[in-house]
Amino acid sequence: MANTNNLPLYQVRADHDRATIVVYQAYRAEIADAAVRAQRFVEPFSLSRMTWIKPSFLWMMGRCGWARKPGQERVLAVRITRAGWEKALSQAVLTSYESGVYADRADWERQIKHATVNVQWDPERTLSGAVLDARSIQVGLSRHIVAEYVEDWTTEIRDITPTVRKMAELIKEGRKDRAAEHLPKERPYEVPVEIARRLGM
Repeated sequence: MANTNNLPLYQVRADHDRATIVVYQAYRAEIADAAVRAQRFVEPFSLSRMTWIKPSFLWMMGRCGWARKPGQERVLAVRITRAGWEKALSQAVLTSYESGVYADRADWERQIKHATVNVQWDPERTLSGAVLDARSIQVGLSRHIVAEYVEDWTTEIRDITPTVRKMAELIKEGRKDRAAEHLPKERPYEVPVEIARRLGM
């Protein structure tokens, strides 16, 4: 893997402003249509399952195959409050043991067993799909907190599937520069020191 962009290994990067941050999810049409209409997640979205939110657009594209994978044909940009985002991170437990974060493996096992929020760091992607050394954060919201995401944190839901598919076509045609013009303006998101420590940053 090559870190061609010289990004820090662990850094939260996102499209954000003073009050909100954008995260991405990909769903089948029935869930996406209902969510966009209601401007919140409603049935058939399930409040009883863990849902994963990701602030990296390009990581999401790698995951959903540019809106081509079954069940992930619609990509949503979900704007949520920074207060909600940081509340989630403040409760996060890493999905794998890190010696510098937990007292010992038994401590981590106790915490992960009862975690309301899980965090894992996955390799970031480039526009062409190359895998980088730099990591991108994924945040898993369990059924114990997902209702807050739906009812309290979400301020806007946009279906960005047409843009995603247009970008995919441009890349296929070798016009990466044109595709890059549609990239969201992601930049470092500074997290409080205590949260950074909890995330193993």
